[in-house]
Amino acid sequence: MTTGAPTPTYPARPRRSRLRTFLPLGIAAWLVLEIWLLTVVAGAASGFTVFLLLVAGFVLGSVVIKRAGRRAFRNLSETLQQQQSGTAPTTGGGNGNGLMMLGGLLLMIPGLISDAVGLLLLIPPVQKALSRYGERTLDRKMREAAPGTFGDAFQQARIHRPDGKVVQGEVIRDEDRRGPTSEPGPHPPLNR
Repeated sequence: MTTGAPTPTYPARPRRSRLRTFLPLGIAAWLVLEIWLLTVVAGAASGFTVFLLLVAGFVLGSVVIKRAGRRAFRNLSETLQQQQSGTAPTTGGGNGNGLMMLGGLLLMIPGLISDAVGLLLLIPPVQKALSRYGERTLDRKMREAAPGTFGDAFQQARIHRPDGKVVQGEVIRDEDRRGPTSEPGPHPPLNR
């Protein structure tokens, strides 16, 4: 039976990203591997030994997270005190707090693989290498950000003076410069 109403056309479904496709599979494989490894260790040693390992990982993880949180809070309060007194805040004191907290969280999660990765994240050279890699990756992504995207807004928010005040201005690149005979184009006003 036809009613004469046109059949609705739905737009094509957007393609799923690789992360959304493989992340659930990776998490499931990680969980299966953790459980299998715990049963192997329990069979080789004893169930009580595995229980003690899990409790020790939880306790060590909570101590690490508490220590990293205190260090981050201390660095924050020192920075705020330096800003209030008018001196330029020193940077570099809070490096590694995020990775240290992540390592503590991985220690608290039951499992031997997560404990090994958590302990690896507590090693300072590993923290420095991961921090440098993450910073380079973030800078590259920010440079590649298209105008009007979230990455572009974040990049513009990062342009500030050491005292934290945003500098209003215009960026003129070499390829955008006009010759000395042509008139310069309009420039946006500077807010002071």
